[in-house]
Formats: sequence, structure tokens, C-alpha cells
Amino acid sequence: MANTREPMIQPIPILSLRPTQMTVGMREVKEKRKRWREHKSKKKQAQLLGKHMIPVVLGPDQHHYVVDHHHLARALHDEGVKDILVTVIGDLTMVERDAFWGVMDNKRWVYPYDAKGERRHFKDLPKSITELKDDPFRSLAGEVRRIGGFAKDTTPFSEFLWADFLRRKLALKNVEANFEKALEKALGLAKSKAAVYLPGWCGPASDD
Repeated sequence: MANTREPMIQPIPILSLRPTQMTVGMREVKEKRKRWREHKSKKKQAQLLGKHMIPVVLGPDQHHYVVDHHHLARALHDEGVKDILVTVIGDLTMVERDAFWGVMDNKRWVYPYDAKGERRHFKDLPKSITELKDDPFRSLAGEVRRIGGFAKDTTPFSEFLWADFLRRKLALKNVEANFEKALEKALGLAKSKAAVYLPGWCGPASDD
């Protein structure tokens, strides 16, 4: 079974990508769209696409299942980009269809949790990146990491683990009403010992 990252030279349509998660942080998507627009020349945009290929797993149905960079894929689509380069990190074309999602789950290549942090059936996963729902806590977690609240980590879907942590500590209505104030509280929570079990935690070694 191939698990090496093999770039595909031929681009594929972004709309043919199959998500392996249910939500994204739309604030993060908007930020990526902004950065994309800053690369005004076609040459710079092409270079950016070449540096940020989408990692995918090939399924038994020949679809390309996205296992990372959902936010980037959604942002590029929203900016009118039609095609994207992908990197194949796993080939599961030989797996029987009814066993596919079990294998994906075992390898931690899928995160079937909704915007409330509740696990859903694999059949509820969106069929297109356009169907990804907004999770404000995923936006909050992404912003906490960006300002140094925790370190980027190789743990699959690590920022969703942080999102669920913050979901249990903060009220959704407060995050939606005043994101900056919620971010301040979230940063304090990220540095606390309550978050020590989370990937990338870089809080104080001891209480002051």
C-alpha cells in the first residue's frame, strides 16, 4: 500500500475533492482568501499552488479524499480557482467499499464530527468542499494557534481537538458576539494546565 507523498502533475478539479471532515473555520477560510488575493500575478499564484498541494487518499470509488488543507481548498474555490495539484499519501483503491471508512478511521484520515462536536455517521460527510459547514470554535482554535497559544502539531485534526476543548469552556453566543474577547479568554485557557493533554500545548510548566 502506497503511503509516500506522490505529487500528481495533472491538476484535478477542486469540486471533485471529497472532504473527510464536516466543518471548517470560515474566518480562517476568509484569511486564506485574503492572502491568495495578495498574490496578484498569475506566476505567484501558480507558485503558491505548487507549494501547497492538497494531500489526498485514493478511494475504491476512484475519488480523491482530502485529508488536510480543507480550508485552503475551500478558499481557492471561493476565489474562483477551478483546479488544484494533489499529493497522494495513501492508495485504498483495493479496499472494499463497505470497509473503506473503517480503514480511514483507523488511520485517522477522517474526522466525522459536526459543528457541535458530535460524532456523525460517515454517510453524513459532505460530498464537496462547498458543503463544509462553519464551526466558530475551529476559527477560534486556528486564531489561538496563529498568535502562539499552542504549537502546530503533526497530530491529525489537532486543531479540531483544540476547538472541542474551547467548545466545552466558552459559550458559542459569546464567541459569535465578540470574537476578540473570546480569543483573549481562549488564549488564557490554552496556556492553562487544563489543556496539557492537547497536541502542541506550550503553556507554563508550573503555576505562577
